[in-house]
Amino acid sequence: MRQRSSSRAKLPVVGALDAGLRLLARRVHSRAEVRRKLGRRGYGEEEVESAVARLGELGYLDDRAFAEGHVRRRSAARGPLALSAELAARGVDRRLAGAALDGFDAEGQLASATRLAERLFGQKAFPGYREMLGSVGAKLLRRGFSPGIVRAACNAVWKGTSNDREA
Repeated sequence: MRQRSSSRAKLPVVGALDAGLRLLARRVHSRAEVRRKLGRRGYGEEEVESAVARLGELGYLDDRAFAEGHVRRRSAARGPLALSAELAARGVDRRLAGAALDGFDAEGQLASATRLAERLFGQKAFPGYREMLGSVGAKLLRRGFSPGIVRAACNAVWKGTSNDREA
């Protein structure tokens, strides 16, 4: 066991590349995530950079594609502010994150927020629009939707109900 831990500190570049491929086989990662995970596994900085560069050359690491896929997968439940924060936490460059979020236009945001508001609205009975906006709207804001989108989504859901009360 002791011998294994000492050899772990001096793993070859091929080992870092292999470990990177195994990481990417499970799920897609950003370059920063792969760097961080390989570093935690005991690979040296030079080996990590070499492995990340090679994975990029082979087409397995692409932060632009990662950001676009992340936005596509998560946009049904998250607004652009939350998605931007998630991408930043995963080490994606702001420029790439912004480009990925450009495809998530206001119409798409409103559709996602409205579907989410409908689901949240159905979980509880609200006496009036203000109470519904206070509860459902707050949850949408926490999920990264802008105040204007939140109001529009809540208004659409409220008007779609059988309540005769005005928003």
